[in-house]
Amino acid sequence: MTNAFELADEHRELLDHCDRIGRDVLYPLAQRMDNDEWWPEDIMPQLGELGLLGVTVDSKYGGAGLDFMSCGVIAQAFSRWNHAFGLAWVVHDNLFANNVFANGSEYLKEKYLPDVCAGKKIGALGLTEPGAGSDALGSMRTTAVKDGDDYVLNGTKIYITNGPIADVVLVYAKTNKNAGSKGITAFLLETTAPGFKVAQKLKKMGFRGSQTAELVFEDCRVPAKNIVGELDQGHKVVMSGLDLERAMINPICVGIAERALELSVEYAKTREQFGKPIASFQMVQSRLADMYTLIESMKLMTYKALSACQSVGHGEAGRGEIHKLTAAAIMYAANSLNTVLDNGVQIHGGSGYIWESEMNRLFRATKLLEIGAGTTEVRKLIIAGELLAK
Repeated sequence: MTNAFELADEHRELLDHCDRIGRDVLYPLAQRMDNDEWWPEDIMPQLGELGLLGVTVDSKYGGAGLDFMSCGVIAQAFSRWNHAFGLAWVVHDNLFANNVFANGSEYLKEKYLPDVCAGKKIGALGLTEPGAGSDALGSMRTTAVKDGDDYVLNGTKIYITNGPIADVVLVYAKTNKNAGSKGITAFLLETTAPGFKVAQKLKKMGFRGSQTAELVFEDCRVPAKNIVGELDQGHKVVMSGLDLERAMINPICVGIAERALELSVEYAKTREQFGKPIASFQMVQSRLADMYTLIESMKLMTYKALSACQSVGHGEAGRGEIHKLTAAAIMYAANSLNTVLDNGVQIHGGSGYIWESEMNRLFRATKLLEIGAGTTEVRKLIIAGELLAK
């Protein structure tokens, strides 16, 4: 019988397997990715060969056909060793591939998913706009106008993870200007389409190896058959997908926190002050104990949210218990990660404040996780809204 507070054996084995890949393959790339905002082009095809892309996609389309928890533990393992790559992987595998698998037509799944699952094409999701942010749907200005068998897109998207390297983008545009936050449609767009361009690659404080861009659409044509889901019903794809996205950010938080604790324990044992290791100082021990306790509770919230998502279809998310739970889980995980890394830097002292140190790289990553996929404030509104709706 599986302990409700432990990973099942198959998930534990997958976590350990991907941890080894993360340590041996991804970790050696992390420093250069952060220093130069560099992207290793050969990694995605390698992971495709290993069956670690398209994790939740049916094998019929080249995926692994595994569950949502499997996707989560892979993200956790990768993020321990290279969180910038972990984020890029989550966007490719969950925000794009799983979204297309859950909502796309048979035509789209057969045409695009095999290459995405093989790592031959990289996916991204284009939702946020320069004037939008938390009100991504209501403030959307990107439009798509029907013209024959195509739609013509005009607009701009900002803060798009994988934007500079994407081959395919799931992009949202307004198709009915009079429908408010509704009247939005999701399209699968190839980045080779005329009228599409990467306006600029954005330089970030953290997650620097994860490529981020501003995307521009100028009379960009996309076939009508590339609509994902239903016309004017893109809000359903957005809202259900956001719950799954929040659940998938949790294991990134856990992975970063685990690595921070490991580094802090090692440092405390080897760094000497006043003739003895700082690990012998009770105030250092107190910080380590706090870090461990927060991480273990982060895991409980993370695995609970991932498990809940497994039994919820795309059309069922975006409301109710899963909406509340995923918002609570990411809020707790991200806020706890901030505290864990604050303790970690304090234990490292001056060495943790140096840009090139691994602890500094981890610390610079924390803030994004309190902003992305809905800010802490939005998460609180979701939780309170669901509580008060009863």
